Amino acid sequence: MSNVVRYQPREVLPLRDAMDRLFEQSFLRPFWGDGGWGQIDMPAVDVAETADEIIVTATVPGLKAEDLKISLSGDVLQISGETKGEAERKDATYHLHERHASSFSRAIALPAPVMSDKCVAEFENGVLTLKLPKTQEARPKMITVKAKK
Repeated sequence: MSNVVRYQPREVLPLRDAMDRLFEQSFLRPFWGDGGWGQIDMPAVDVAETADEIIVTATVPGLKAEDLKISLSGDVLQISGETKGEAERKDATYHLHERHASSFSRAIALPAPVMSDKCVAEFENGVLTLKLPKTQEARPKMITVKAKK
């Protein structure tokens, strides 16, 4: 006896959705990044949580520590950065010129409240690491179990 298996076709993207996506990628975002010239891709970010702190790591290649701006408002962390464009050389013929002044801004909702006055930001080799200590209320509490007599 053979088993009957229900046919489930692969998920097919409707033609209209495919055309909309093609149009958006070709004309609305024709250059690198989401915003065209003057915008760089959003940095890749990891958000990890331990019992005592939230650790945010962002990859921001090509920037220096002084190019970054970090702010914390409530439970939203804002990371932004900007690179300065280099002056175009008048004594050279450019065959390709893609490096322009660019910027990004990224808002990240934090999973728990943090103590903003105790946050630490470190920057090394294009990697930004933020250590955000949780408030006492957000840290896990140990509850002792007592045997009932």
